[in-house]
Amino acid sequence: MIRVVAAKELRVLFASPLAWVVLAFLQLMFAWVFLSRLQIYLELQPQLAMQPAAPGATEVVAAPVFATASIMLLMVVPLLSMRLIAEERRNQTLPFLMSAPVSISGIVLGKFLALLAFLMLAVGLILVMSLSLYAGGALDLGLLAANALGLLLLCGSFAAVGLYLSCLTAQPLVAAVGTFAVLLALWLINISTNNPDSVLHLLSLIRHFDSFGKGTIALNDLTYYVALIALFLLLSIRRLDGDRLRA
Repeated sequence: MIRVVAAKELRVLFASPLAWVVLAFLQLMFAWVFLSRLQIYLELQPQLAMQPAAPGATEVVAAPVFATASIMLLMVVPLLSMRLIAEERRNQTLPFLMSAPVSISGIVLGKFLALLAFLMLAVGLILVMSLSLYAGGALDLGLLAANALGLLLLCGSFAAVGLYLSCLTAQPLVAAVGTFAVLLALWLINISTNNPDSVLHLLSLIRHFDSFGKGTIALNDLTYYVALIALFLLLSIRRLDGDRLRA
């Protein structure tokens, strides 16, 4: 049943002009950053050739695109997640959805996976552009894989937070603003301290993503993103369970 919910949500998502506009905008911006970094790399090629351990195309061209994508998706995901539950509530179709032969967890996971699949398409576009660099030289596939994995986990975190905020209101715009505020707070939470041992660094989205951007896949970073996703999915399930009991 999770697959049925996810497939239905994907159909609704791609039937909306917003999804296509967002996808086109993301691809345009990714391509612009990619070509800009490629031009810089080609201009620096004579100097890099003289260095014994010079950064390659993956470090100079591909990795910055993933870093830029993380910021852009922070702004875009709230627009995509805002309608997941809030629109069902506003249109008064949520009781029908919850009375269908599917569990609350199935509804939550189905909607989450649908949004994540859409975001994976955006990440896939970056991967295709990056792999095109093979035509002109070698790539650091380990660094590329780490960046892709980090961005996917970041997208999963964005989607889970957005889904939960969408469960709290019947107004999609309120859900979008709330999601952006929460994500921005989690993104910048560690700038409020100068103590490198502060617990706030453990809560920062960007702090954990930086490790992936450098090609390091650490267990604590993986655990952070998986725990964050699981937490907000469980909160969404509890919220909808509460709505069903009150109904």
